[in-house]
Amino acid sequence: MKKIIVNVMCAVALIAGLGACKKNDNNQQGNAQVTMKLTDAPANYDAVYVDIQQVAVTVSGHSEIMLVPARPGVYNLLSFRNGMDTMLLSANLPAGRIEQIRLILGNNNSVVLAGTSYPLSTPSAQESGLKLNFNTTLDANVAYTLWLDFDAGKSIVQTGNGSYKLKPVIRAYSATTNGQIAGYVMPLAAFSTVYAIQGTDTSVAIPSGIDGRFVIGGLASGSYQLMVVPSFAPYVTYMSNVNVSYATVTNVGTISVNP
Repeated sequence: MKKIIVNVMCAVALIAGLGACKKNDNNQQGNAQVTMKLTDAPANYDAVYVDIQQVAVTVSGHSEIMLVPARPGVYNLLSFRNGMDTMLLSANLPAGRIEQIRLILGNNNSVVLAGTSYPLSTPSAQESGLKLNFNTTLDANVAYTLWLDFDAGKSIVQTGNGSYKLKPVIRAYSATTNGQIAGYVMPLAAFSTVYAIQGTDTSVAIPSGIDGRFVIGGLASGSYQLMVVPSFAPYVTYMSNVNVSYATVTNVGTISVNP
């Protein structure tokens, strides 16, 4: 079976979070306990199914380590929105600097739109994978949690002939680099989308259809502008100077949008 390989080379958001660089990674002995979790940025699809078969991790000074997920197979990314996640795997990794993470996908990738399922193909140019600069060290005898944020909206591209391609866009962050903005948007009937904007970076959340709650995670520290866009745009609501700090949740309360 042909495999699709996605490289994730240490997202910038992990710089502060996967461990203090107190030691030279080449001199470290022992293992670190790493738990990887899968989460998702929202997308306007019924479902996005990704077939994750293996995870390969390269730590400096060691050969590539092949890991099997706790549940290898198909994951519906849209089940892990608004702060929800699922454990992908937990493993002991040698202490040292992480150089590369690869998600190895099977062929059972698809997207469901308006009740119709479409296969997700991957262009040959993408098989070498998405590469992100990595510069983080795992210390021995320390436990780390790492989230892989699979942006379903940005990762799926519709072609001119109506088919869909998977061009993976993934962020990675840890517990200590996971700034969050949370709140509620009312009324539910507005079917709003929430954008957190900092400079040229934009993160997105779609509030729950049950209670209007939204969570935007994996944010760097700093000041953000929130933009809430209901389905009856151009009635857009803005909230400026929303301050985010690492490892904290900034609660903005209830945001009301009115036609």
